[in-house]
Amino acid sequence: MSDWNQIVVEYIRHLRSERGLSAHSVDAYARDVREFVELTATRGRDAATADRADLFAYQARLQRQGRRPATVARKLAAVRGLLGFAHREGVRCDPAPEPERMQVPRSLPRALTAEELGRLLSAPDVTDPEGLRDRALLELLYSAGLRVTELLSLRPADVRNQERLVRVLGKGGRERLVPVGAPALRWLQRYLHEARPLLATMHPPVEERLFLDAAGRSLSRTAFWKRVRNHAHSACITGVVSPHTLRHTFATHLLAGGADLRSIQELLGHADIGTTQIYTHVDDSHLGRVFRQCHPRA
Repeated sequence: MSDWNQIVVEYIRHLRSERGLSAHSVDAYARDVREFVELTATRGRDAATADRADLFAYQARLQRQGRRPATVARKLAAVRGLLGFAHREGVRCDPAPEPERMQVPRSLPRALTAEELGRLLSAPDVTDPEGLRDRALLELLYSAGLRVTELLSLRPADVRNQERLVRVLGKGGRERLVPVGAPALRWLQRYLHEARPLLATMHPPVEERLFLDAAGRSLSRTAFWKRVRNHAHSACITGVVSPHTLRHTFATHLLAGGADLRSIQELLGHADIGTTQIYTHVDDSHLGRVFRQCHPRA
């Protein structure tokens, strides 16, 4: 198996079936490795002869294009995975090339203030079915701190209203139960009773997802991102606001309210607490408050 196209097909199948990555992650990996394959083909290289020089040529190309360090690091990680997979499949005699790890500066998340959040949540027109759906989406996203893929993959049965929980299937197929606040549950119930039946009857058959678009299909990531951006504009919030902004805001507000990092890790579904630790740099006032409250000689 030395043909690049066949290796990529097998690698993507491996990511989907054996690694259990989400469809969104698999698509991102596929784009990254195919970009590398196209470059190596122009250099007259195939899978059996790819080496460290090819990887550095790919890195140099990405940097010339002005890609962000985090993007370059992600793409190189995807290619290392591809070459490692090819090696294990017997394509290469030598181990897969491993360049020096890039030091990626960690950018602080963008979090909304409580006042900005209130304006954003109030922006959708709840007299319209899609507006009511958006209000429920925004409320749930902030209340539970979900990833956008987790949010849009929910089914009606995943909402446990009496227990005030939602059942979420996270990265790697890991399931978790996430508590939901009373306001978000109220908007969810309004959406389920008033808006979803209207959306579901517009163009049947309907996919069994909680959140539907105007055609009765599962709402896409792209459509939701655009809706959030438009609502942020209507709420006069400056800067880029995306669905992930509300997840960041959820974690930042919890930390500022006194939640411990381990609890935030569990709620966010982070496998590694190192991923959660970025939030310790977001709100310096929180750290000062904890010091004054907890240190005996503060």
